[in-house]
Amino acid sequence: MRTRDAILPDARQIHDLIALYSGDGTLLPRSLAEIHENIRDFVVVEDSARIIGCGALHLYGMHLAEIRSIAVHPRDKGCGAGKRLVKSLLAQAEKQQVTCVCLFTRLPEFFARMGFSVAAREDLPDKIYKDCCKCPKVHCCDEVAMVRGDLPKFAILQQPGSVFVKLQA
Repeated sequence: MRTRDAILPDARQIHDLIALYSGDGTLLPRSLAEIHENIRDFVVVEDSARIIGCGALHLYGMHLAEIRSIAVHPRDKGCGAGKRLVKSLLAQAEKQQVTCVCLFTRLPEFFARMGFSVAAREDLPDKIYKDCCKCPKVHCCDEVAMVRGDLPKFAILQQPGSVFVKLQA
């Protein structure tokens, strides 16, 4: 089993892995075009030349990155692929000198063992604005927000004319 950066020929397998978990709302659906556009965000875990897991690191800025689209094929769960993915993505965040990594999950125990702690959604407005408004569970979210590192003191909202927004301390 090995972890590596994803390349364009991996996009279809990444799409299919994410699709396994997006039908029930576990993961947000990602189109094949979106995966192609963001392939450099993804890492994959291979076993015997077969991709068994994927995950992505979305950079908002040095203040925040998000681990997203973590998926391990159901028949390969429990073999350590998820842990390998998270470690690889955390290493990328560290290389980019990101001060806080966030994620939203239904498996907080897994991520707590990797150094993440529970946070309030409101402390992560970049994530809320970018993805939550598109989620089918926006008004009945059952995911836990988690962070590793220092919570951001500001947000970069993706609105026309917006600038850095300071969060209330």
